[in-house]
Amino acid sequence: MVTLGKAEKCKLDSDPDCTEILEDNSKSILLGIIKQLSKDMDLHRVTLPTFVLEPRSMLERITDFMSHPDYLLEANNKTEPVDRFVGIVQYFLSGWHIKPKGVKKPYNPVLGEIFRCRWNYHDGTSGYYISEQTKHHPPESSYYFANPDSGIYIHGHLQPKGKFLGNSAATLMQGESNLILTSHSNEQYDITMPNVYAKGILFGKMVLELGDSCTIRCDANDLGFFSGQYNSVVGNIKKGSTNKVLYEIMGQWSQQIYIKPAGKNGTKTLLFDAAKAVSHPKLIQPQSLQSQVESRKLWGPVTDAILKNDMDTATEEKTKIEDEQRRLAKERQEQGVEWVPHYFAMGNAGRYQFKGHAR
Repeated sequence: MVTLGKAEKCKLDSDPDCTEILEDNSKSILLGIIKQLSKDMDLHRVTLPTFVLEPRSMLERITDFMSHPDYLLEANNKTEPVDRFVGIVQYFLSGWHIKPKGVKKPYNPVLGEIFRCRWNYHDGTSGYYISEQTKHHPPESSYYFANPDSGIYIHGHLQPKGKFLGNSAATLMQGESNLILTSHSNEQYDITMPNVYAKGILFGKMVLELGDSCTIRCDANDLGFFSGQYNSVVGNIKKGSTNKVLYEIMGQWSQQIYIKPAGKNGTKTLLFDAAKAVSHPKLIQPQSLQSQVESRKLWGPVTDAILKNDMDTATEEKTKIEDEQRRLAKERQEQGVEWVPHYFAMGNAGRYQFKGHAR
């Protein structure tokens, strides 16, 4: 089990990209929105100004956790369950250092929006990813990853819920990923995500933080990882049934993370170094070949305007997308038509599953 008891705060002195100071006109717009809110209010229906947006969709943002596949491929090749678990923890922790400059939020995907890509790996295998926005109110993103040649699959759903908390805004990351290794008797790792906080939105510097609880469990091997300390990753890999500590993990999300065997004589070794990490490139079809509902094509005009720092055009293009979604929703309501996802179907556990999964 992994639990982040307090916020995992980016260290300001060594990681300045986690902070942002808004210009006066931008801050006045944000303050105007905040004045209409009350503490603990749900933010998922609030339209955020374009200057706080990261120029990509949440459906693409999820792929950040698949940016360092070597850890996952190496874990899959381990024969000992504990070694595999350590590798999965290493893989999970490697995804959190990736972030935009400043404090930004990805686009809220529209209903039916999709994002797909693939990776070619050093061992000659390939990974394939597809995600679809399967609900809009409340929002839910369903996703699926497969490396068939290695027998690695991930089924997941993410339900981010925004909350206004006074001088901060939170994105509560509800949902779960189920990572399955078919070459190890369908061994399953259940992973939940930490929450994300943008602090200092009323006064002071805006700071991006990770916090609260997240978990990694492998019930088949009776293993879990428990962690929690402010401004750092400090935790233990344990046997679930006895709570016996096997390894200790310490470090920072955006810098170095270390691991050592439990006990006074354990030697600390480097588990992950964000400063030297290079994300594995994902391959995406050109926008000219994408359908109208694919993330990069759908949000293309907004992204182009944001990258040019033309926030007026970005706002106009974003409004067009939102107005079209309202029109389609009204049309479905008038016709009594229920929207159905294209790539995912409701499974027995009450969660959407990828229709094309077969193993």
